[in-house]
Amino acid sequence: MRLTLSACLGAGLLAACAAPETGQTPAAVPAQAERVFTDGTIHTGLAVMPDAEMVAVAQGRVLYAGSRENGEALIGPGTEIVDLGGAVMVPGFTDSHAHLIGVGQRERTLNLEDVASIAELRTRVAQAAQDASLDVIAGRGWIETHWPEDRFPTAADLDAVEAERPVILTRADGHALVANTAALEAAGVDDATPDPDGGEILRDADGRATGMIIDTAMAPFRALVGQPTREEKVEIYAAGARVMASHGWTGVHDMSVPYEDVDILAQLASEGRLPLRVHVSANPEDYADVAARAPRVEAGGRVQARAVKLYSDGALGSRGAALIQPYADAPGSRGLLLLNEDEAAAMMDDALRDGVQLAIHAIGDLGNRLTLDWIEAAYARVPEAERAVAEPRWRIEHTQVISPADLPRLSELGLIASMQPSHAIGDLHFAPQRLGAQRLSGAYAWRDIIESGAVLAGGSDAPVERGEARIEFYAVAVRRDLDGYADPETWHLDQALDRETAMKIFTVWPAWASFREDELGTIEPGMIADFSVFDRDIMSVPDLELREVRPVMTVVDGAVVWRAQQGD
Repeated sequence: MRLTLSACLGAGLLAACAAPETGQTPAAVPAQAERVFTDGTIHTGLAVMPDAEMVAVAQGRVLYAGSRENGEALIGPGTEIVDLGGAVMVPGFTDSHAHLIGVGQRERTLNLEDVASIAELRTRVAQAAQDASLDVIAGRGWIETHWPEDRFPTAADLDAVEAERPVILTRADGHALVANTAALEAAGVDDATPDPDGGEILRDADGRATGMIIDTAMAPFRALVGQPTREEKVEIYAAGARVMASHGWTGVHDMSVPYEDVDILAQLASEGRLPLRVHVSANPEDYADVAARAPRVEAGGRVQARAVKLYSDGALGSRGAALIQPYADAPGSRGLLLLNEDEAAAMMDDALRDGVQLAIHAIGDLGNRLTLDWIEAAYARVPEAERAVAEPRWRIEHTQVISPADLPRLSELGLIASMQPSHAIGDLHFAPQRLGAQRLSGAYAWRDIIESGAVLAGGSDAPVERGEARIEFYAVAVRRDLDGYADPETWHLDQALDRETAMKIFTVWPAWASFREDELGTIEPGMIADFSVFDRDIMSVPDLELREVRPVMTVVDGAVVWRAQQGD
């Protein structure tokens, strides 16, 4: 429950501020704050009291939010005063779809996110190849849509700079990779290798494998790269969490996580090395482990695991997203389905009875339509009386291209659209070619989805995208790329959101999507004290100035877990 400001003051700030979701209930609200934030602009996220001059916290929760004058009594000799220095504090921003281990690996391996051409890609590989200790040269982050060569890279491109050792470079979206000839041979892939279900080995006009590998066909190459040890994973997760906290996030909904890694996240939290609140969606092969303990809560609520991530189709950039009609720029392809009806039905029926939240990747309009069909059928087979959780709050991850005819079904089925605004401002350079003008009316349709009555939870999909909170906020509020460009004739700029709604998709709606709306998402007494602090006011600066906003402080459980250094 939430304790209102008036109730707290009326009770002399001694009333209980219970948080039944975490099982932690302070005996009483302390009469003195442990920490006070003041001397900046504070947006509470509340309609009744949108702004405050001071926020006081104790025991990890908000004790008071209001005027400095009325809160002075909470400041005692042991209270730490945090001077915001004119910065702007908002409820903690949550990235509703990211991959922490991928962010950490991006910091530790060959990072290709800023590669601008195939020529530069070859240069990066040549530089990495100077390290003779590497048995396999692996990297991630490239995306070809801006490259002057206007094509995917090939094995021949990589062979020119490294022909002896396997080279495996994963596209930014994680749904495609390019491999050199040595990697193709090591993986047992040649011109005659058949495409697996849900995957594709791209071939040239003569039927020869080009080195481009899509979705499920990537499995043998991932095996070549290998998996980090548990000790390495601990450091990778820690690195990823530090990066995300420095980007302005107080929480992450972590996708496609091996369930055993929940122990790693809990360990980091207990060691004080997890500066984020993490809501885990595990891999489908770990379903039984998730179901046995859902909801699993660790480290006083810093880590929660109750969800499983499924994939219905691939990605738009690699033409793996499943479309109702063929791709406009590849008439022979309609994408790839990675899930079939029988598999979906079995998992969905069990999840409803076991209280497991499902997060289902669907990008193309066919992928979304089939996902909606399967969910609707599961709801009919398992009535509410048989469900462990009456309101399952299942999610469709990306909801990127959806037929306008299907859009109302999101709300009707009580589903959450988990969307990543930066996809739209990157994809605007190639999505019109992939989809054609007509299908763009249902692409990245944030406003239409919200106005239909569905909840929209915003995220970044890092490391597919950069993962910065300010970029995601800019993208959803402006709907233009970082140069300020978008074609007003085709890109449906009316789908951009006003600032108040934009803040909700990173605060109150992610809280709802993780079953924590009673304790996260706003700044008010009794709520968990998670705050994001930026150097300027995201609620009022001109549109294009949002690109220049920088985080300066991240607060989780009332403690400053990251602070910008001079020069950041």
